[in-house]
Amino acid sequence: MGRYFGTDGIRGVVNETLTPEFVLKMAQAIGSYFGEGSRVVIGRDSRAGGDMIKSIVIGGLLSAGVKVYDAAYTPTPALQYCVKKEGFDGGVMITASHNPPEYNGIKVIGPDGVEIPREHEDEIEEIYLSSKFRVSSWRSVVNDVVEFRVCNDIYVDGVVKLVDRDLIAKAGFKIVVDPVNSVGALTTPKIAMKLGVKAVVVNGTLDPLFPARNPEPTPETLVETAKLVKDYGAVAGFAHDADADRVIVIGENGVVQWGDRTATLLAYYLKKERGEKGSKVFTAVSSSTMIEDVLRPLGVSVVWLKVGSVDIAHEMKKHQDVLCGFEENGGFMYPPHQYVRDGGMTMALFLEMLARLRAKPSELYGMLPKVYVLKKKYSMDRETALKVVERVKEEFKNERQITVDGVKVISRGYWVLVRPSGTEPLLRVMLEAESESKAREIVERIEKIIGEVAGERT
Repeated sequence: MGRYFGTDGIRGVVNETLTPEFVLKMAQAIGSYFGEGSRVVIGRDSRAGGDMIKSIVIGGLLSAGVKVYDAAYTPTPALQYCVKKEGFDGGVMITASHNPPEYNGIKVIGPDGVEIPREHEDEIEEIYLSSKFRVSSWRSVVNDVVEFRVCNDIYVDGVVKLVDRDLIAKAGFKIVVDPVNSVGALTTPKIAMKLGVKAVVVNGTLDPLFPARNPEPTPETLVETAKLVKDYGAVAGFAHDADADRVIVIGENGVVQWGDRTATLLAYYLKKERGEKGSKVFTAVSSSTMIEDVLRPLGVSVVWLKVGSVDIAHEMKKHQDVLCGFEENGGFMYPPHQYVRDGGMTMALFLEMLARLRAKPSELYGMLPKVYVLKKKYSMDRETALKVVERVKEEFKNERQITVDGVKVISRGYWVLVRPSGTEPLLRVMLEAESESKAREIVERIEKIIGEVAGERT
């Protein structure tokens, strides 16, 4: 991982780590990377500092001779789809995804619509550090920024055409959509409308303070939204993060489902009911191991990768037999559409699944193994977090381990993942067990290690 690019782009606190001076220099590096004459489209979500950062990035791109197209407010997957479909040389998205409100960030998108590979991030960082920027002549910067305000409509149409619109419309669904006061409000209700679905939108205004809930959709942050799903008698609820590349599904019974459970259902549906040809599913070590058991009878195998949608997307692109990819946080990737997380596309596929199977979400999720899920995070720097990981490896040395990202311990009745965050100074612990008591037992062992490591540093 580079100095500035993390798991998914560059992120920092606005006007603290993400200062105007830093943004300008990084924008010049990004513009130098794309090169003079490149066509680059830029967009933003509703986060604080978005206009400031976007304006500075535009200036840096123009300085390098890049032709800039402004998509204004748009979800990340919408911008990515337009980069690929409209033949742009790349894109820049101003967002910090699920991070707290004080954060913002920069994602750099390649011509294939996917965030650029790690080696290209390294290239941009090298330009930044050396200050070897491409500076174009005044004649190259005489063109104005071109307004490109059709990105959202192009994207919505792209999603709708990939599902059975008539089948969904005949079902007469009513849903709840929670775009967390950000740009999902501009596209997801439109997708629902075009599919003949009535959408009740909550937290649908653009507000950088995210007053109703934290930008990360989790069972803890979606309590009120889940209650509304039941109160409105909706068939399901769909809750986004700030840039709408993720969606968490809430069943008609008000139960919030983690993304790997939703992805397991969708992967099974794509293979069994749609008859799609892919035989491999790509996911991160943070996802549940249940998907192996569910998909094995269909001849579908699981490829385990480190956490980060960028790495998953680029690994998927190397293979011909891909069914789908996903992360447990609600990021689902459907290759016939695009090789990136896409909350709107996920919702459309989920609605088609409900309509074709004539089932309620609770019935479908009820077919999956019942497990107790626990997710915790601990504030610490990366060096300390890595020391904890090494101690966990030793503590569980007699169990199966996957070490592509931190360590994932897999044993009878549970699995636990311990890894440093790629976007914040945190240690993340994710656990799935057959019972709450087993989960608590494992967490206590992990927390004992954390306490020992912390004690050594005082």
